[in-house]
Amino acid sequence: MDVMRVEKSVQGDVTVLSLIGELDGMTAIEVNTDIQADLPERGDLLLDLSRMTYVSSAGLRILLLVYRQARLRRQRLALAEIPPDVHAVLSATGFLGSVQVVDTVQAGVEVLRR
Repeated sequence: MDVMRVEKSVQGDVTVLSLIGELDGMTAIEVNTDIQADLPERGDLLLDLSRMTYVSSAGLRILLLVYRQARLRRQRLALAEIPPDVHAVLSATGFLGSVQVVDTVQAGVEVLRR
């Protein structure tokens, strides 16, 4: 059974959402609900993907929704610590050209605080 968790932390004006597990058709709806509940009203958003083990087209759709919502709210979005397999999928779709990509969560927090 596929399982994914979303963990939230706040570092100043930056909300960090850690996506843990597989983001696919089986988990996408629940993950979307969790992310929507955790989106900040103000401040910027950092997605920590260090523990994401897989992303499907359904998962990519969720990431695109988060990107669009951040733009509508005039929030900056960054992705941190993208695993190689996930990076390959996001890169092949062109998604990484639309967002700030950083090596570490700390680097992402620092970039978004500027």
